[in-house]
Amino acid sequence: MKKIDIQQFLIAKNDKFSIADFRTKVNDFYEDKIDYEKSLAEMHKQMDELQSLMYAHNRYGLLVILQAMDAAGKDGTLNAVFSGVNPQGLKCHSFKRPTETELEHDYLWRTNLQLPERGSITVFNRSYYEEVLITKVHPEIIKNNQRLPGELTDDMDKLFKNRYEDIKNMEAYLHRNGIRVVKLFLNVSKEEQGQRLIERIKDPSKNWKFDETDVKERGFWKAYQYAYEDLINATATEKCPWYVVPADDKKNMRLIVASIVIKELQKLKMAYPETTEAQQQALKKLIDIIQSQ
Repeated sequence: MKKIDIQQFLIAKNDKFSIADFRTKVNDFYEDKIDYEKSLAEMHKQMDELQSLMYAHNRYGLLVILQAMDAAGKDGTLNAVFSGVNPQGLKCHSFKRPTETELEHDYLWRTNLQLPERGSITVFNRSYYEEVLITKVHPEIIKNNQRLPGELTDDMDKLFKNRYEDIKNMEAYLHRNGIRVVKLFLNVSKEEQGQRLIERIKDPSKNWKFDETDVKERGFWKAYQYAYEDLINATATEKCPWYVVPADDKKNMRLIVASIVIKELQKLKMAYPETTEAQQQALKKLIDIIQSQ
């Protein structure tokens, strides 16, 4: 596998993100299918070792956020990238339309319930960022469904500005408490998305993935692109940046995502717990007991 420089996909504080400047397809980082599978398997091993270290160290948690347009490959990426991680230290949550119970709380409540424990990785398939994406494209959702006081919805520009600030503050709070946040936007082209939606219709085994609303939302493509630009520019920080990952080639995308997660884990200052001399002597005695049984 060719070396992947993840910096080319990074959007941090003060970087001006324009979605038109980011390609949805880059040169392949793999030679062929065999090379891809070998590279991904090596990454699985590396990621599992790092997660095991994080579990033993028990000071950090890692939150990985996958955001994308429909059919960009979030489910497949989640499965392909994290399938090699010990399930004991991995949790995945997919956020769909809020339930009645969730609507009775603030918009961050349901995602806060699923934040990672120390020593573990949690992956969000969609996240609290839906509250500045779909609600920005369809502001009537906020006005009609989210049960906010009227004075808060009179100025929608101010409402979204406040939400960006709330999200930045929340992510800064997590970082200060040892929970690292990795934010990934899987950037798929409109043409590739269309082909994947058609495949879901034509392939009976994929029909269950197809929802007629996907076609309806495709009609708001430009509005969603602008919404992604706004949220990334507003919430990319030095400690919690965004990565914009080209998603037209699924294999490439998965290798890039795996590389990013590994690099973020490697940044953590982790070590296995040290044992004292007395503890080591006690363990040696246990070996003698086991061997004598």
